[in-house]
This record gives sequence, C-alpha cells and structure tokens, in this order.
Amino acid sequence: MGWAVVIPLQVDPSVVAQGVNYVWILVVSFLIFFMQPGFALLEAGQVRAKNVGNVLMKNMTDWALGVLVYFLVGAGVATIVGGLTSPGGFDAAAAFSYIGDSGAWIDWLFGAVFAMTAATIVSGAVAERMDFRAYIVFAATITGIIYPVVQGLTWSGGLLSGSGYIGAALGVGYLDFAGATVVHMCGGVAGLVGAKMVGPRKGRFDSNGDSQPIPGHSMLLAVLGTLILAFGWYGFNVGTQATVLAVTESGGLEFMGAALGRVALVTTLGMGAGAVAAMIVSTSYQGKPDPLWMANGLLAGLVAVTGAVPHVTWWGGLILGALGGAIVLPAYRWTVDSLKIDDVCGVFAVHGVAGAVGTALIPVFAVGGFSVMQFVMQVVGVAVIAAWTILASAIVFAITDAIFGLRVSEEEEEEGLDAGEHGVSVYPEFVGDAGPDGALGSPTATDGGSVRTDGGVEQDETVEANGGDDQ
Repeated sequence: MGWAVVIPLQVDPSVVAQGVNYVWILVVSFLIFFMQPGFALLEAGQVRAKNVGNVLMKNMTDWALGVLVYFLVGAGVATIVGGLTSPGGFDAAAAFSYIGDSGAWIDWLFGAVFAMTAATIVSGAVAERMDFRAYIVFAATITGIIYPVVQGLTWSGGLLSGSGYIGAALGVGYLDFAGATVVHMCGGVAGLVGAKMVGPRKGRFDSNGDSQPIPGHSMLLAVLGTLILAFGWYGFNVGTQATVLAVTESGGLEFMGAALGRVALVTTLGMGAGAVAAMIVSTSYQGKPDPLWMANGLLAGLVAVTGAVPHVTWWGGLILGALGGAIVLPAYRWTVDSLKIDDVCGVFAVHGVAGAVGTALIPVFAVGGFSVMQFVMQVVGVAVIAAWTILASAIVFAITDAIFGLRVSEEEEEEGLDAGEHGVSVYPEFVGDAGPDGALGSPTATDGGSVRTDGGVEQDETVEANGGDDQ
C-alpha cells in the first residue's frame, strides 16, 4: 500500500510542502537540543559529587559558546572544506552568506544542534581533572574547526561525498545518514585523545598500572540522562529525514511515511538490541546484570544505527544495534586496561567504537544488497574521519597545554573542581573535610540530624557505584 495522497490545492503545493518540512526541521532541532540535558545528567551521574558543577558548566559552555562559534565560523568552514576537497572549488565569501540570509537560518540551526552534540561528547571523557580554560578553548575549536571539517568532507559535498575526490574515484559516496561517525565518532575520538593527553585521575591506576574503580555519585542521574538522550535521538535520526511532504509529478502531495517509518523502526530496534546485548555481556562478565552497562549499551546501539537507519533492513538494524551494545564493555576495558586511558564516561567505547563499526558495516545489511565498493568507501571514510580528528585534537590539546596547562593542580583535583574552578557546591549539605581520595565529607542533614546514604547497611568499599564497572 503506497503513501501517495493527491490533494487539490488552491496554492502552489511546493510552498505547502516546504512550509511543513521546515516546521518539521524546527521541531526536531528543538528535540535534538533536548539531548543536551540528557548528556549533562549522564555525565554528572558518572562523576563524584565534588565535580558535578564542573560537568554542568562544561555542558552549558558547549551549547552557549558552541552555537556562537558555529554561526560565525563553523558552518562556513564546512562549506569551504567541501569545496576544497572536491572538483567544484569554493567561494570563501559565499561560504558565509548564510549569516545575512534569513532564509538559510533554519537549515543553519539544524546543522548547529549536530555540531553541539559532537562537542558535548568530549566532556565526559576528560571529566574531573581538566582545566576549565583549556576546555573552553577546545569546545570553541571543535565547533569552529574540527567538526566542521568532518562535516565538509562528508555532508557538504567534500572529499568523501559522491562528488568529492575519493567518492568520485570509487564511484560511490560515503554513507552516514545522521552522524554515527560525522558527529559521534568525531566526539568519541576527540574525547579519547583528550583523556590520554590530560592523563588519568589521581588514584585511577595503582603503582602496578592496574585500574582502580572511582565510582560515580549517582547511577540514577546517569540512567535518567540516558533515557532523555534516547528520547532526543528520535529527533536526531528521524529528524534527518527532513522531507515529510514531497510534491508528486501530478502536482499533489506525497507523505513520506515509508521513509520516516524505516528510520523510526531501525532506530527503535537498534536501541533495544543494544541495551539487551549489553545486559547479556555485562551479566556474563560480572555475574550480574548492570544498569549502567545496559544504559551504555542502549546508547551504543543508537550510535551504531545512526548512520544506517535509511539504508539497512530492519533486521540489519537490529544486528547493528546488538553489535554496538555488545562491544561496549570489551571496548571500554581495552581502553582502560590496555591503552591505560581514563575515559570517565566511556565515550570512546559508546560513541567512537560503536559509530565506526555500525557505519562500516552498512553495506553488509543494505536494503539493495552488498556492494564491495561501498564497503571500501565506508572503511576509508571511517579511517579519514578518525585520522583527522586524532591529529586536529592532539594539536589543539597540545597548544592549550602550553598556554594554560591541561590539568588542574593536585590540590584542586583533591578538593574538587566545583570548589576549585567555580567556587560552588552542587550538594551543599555535604560538609566536612575531604577524605584521602578527594571524596566529600560526611553528609549532614540541613535540619541538624544525621543522614545515611547507604540505606542503613554498611557497604563493601570495593563494590562500584555502577554495579561492577569502574567508569
């Protein structure tokens, strides 16, 4: 059964279609923005109470500073890079014409919310020890240069697109529908580089180099943040199917229900499969199912299908989501145990690895069947985006390290970045001297009574806040 509906109109049907489509783009842009509080809660829950304010400050900065930089610089850089890396060439002045063109501002906003997502991902990797000034510089750079270059190479007609130099040579363009690699892997890889260069938190590794758990303060916030992100992800994926109404050859309007339905279904199946797969893997690894690993698997499943949603079969989306969720725990353990990188929120495993795997495997599950050249393009595209992000991020972090120093002092890290960097306390009812590991003192009720946070039962100090994981 088709979705084509012919409606007699007294006005130009293209005007109606354009109006509906732009309203749709605005609504989904607002929905994608709602992922920002999701990221804030997810990251805040996975750090200690003394660093929550710093996480919130970084997330607000990502958005507030990021949209300014992306408007004045980033969107134009993407257009320039697209022209430089394709035979078409570029006009530098025209690249920034959107600034004075009110007709282009809705499209700009839709691009901006994607850029802000890439920037926000980095915050979770470098939490609890990065100098706030250094973070501001990197947030401005990723939204003004690092991410826009990736956008230019792909979505803006550059190197990896069908009209770009590599795309033209291979005869196919790079497939990443809503940014599994363009947005998520870019942010995840940048976060990995930042976490490596800033160094691990004090106490994260013992004298033998073995990882030691530093539990986050609230699994509740982390899981709530995850579910908010999942809600916003429908805007991220389904919203990228920006055409809701199309004009038919006969002059009627066609509702693009089949395209929207595929994207919505694959998004949902990938989400569910990722969560279930992570639950199974964490149960096998730890003996019991872990809520935080399931949350991370849900997000990884979403990342894995984000580039694939219109291109693959429904069962292909289910498999990609399951793969994304299944590899989160082993990828995180490899990051920590083998690379010795303290990635606090596991952003490389969730966004980097899942994004790369899910996007590279799109041709394997494609609706139209497997294509060798498309597979080659996917692998090349993942490699190019990863290489650029690693190089650019390393340069920016090195420059900021030389100017400010990437890391706060040992005393400030011990005290907590909330007090040291911002002079605030998110949980003012926690008073007393900090413990030897930099934790806050004992909680005191504001009514003068004592407060127990353990439910009245003594806790085994070796049990981690996330049910066994040491993120």
